[in-house]
Amino acid sequence: MKDASSYTKLFKRRHILIVEDEHFLADKARSKLEKLGAIVVGPTGNIEQALKIIDEQRVDAAILDIHLSGELVFAVADKLAELGIAFVFAAAYKPSIIPDRFPGFLLCEKPLALGQIAKALFAPDHPNR
Repeated sequence: MKDASSYTKLFKRRHILIVEDEHFLADKARSKLEKLGAIVVGPTGNIEQALKIIDEQRVDAAILDIHLSGELVFAVADKLAELGIAFVFAAAYKPSIIPDRFPGFLLCEKPLALGQIAKALFAPDHPNR
């Protein structure tokens, strides 16, 4: 069985949407993903902008912060799930905050553990696969 760090190569040439309202964290995630060969879409910290990006650009997977300036990101998660696009929640919250309609979506603690996220997004047993 592969460990989480061996999955990081799976980011290469993937279009990854980052939905995060803390500029420093979004920029750090963007930088790390680009070093792994990913094509970063966004980042954005706005739900309406995230939904627009999903409609207008290629998105292979997404990393979603749960709280965005007082709003919850679940409308974005619903849209991604509807389109069959894999995503994970990346936040410092307990899994109980995630609605039951998102079973199995990994809640990664901040700062981002990209190996763990890659495994969750691209493993064959991901809920959207």
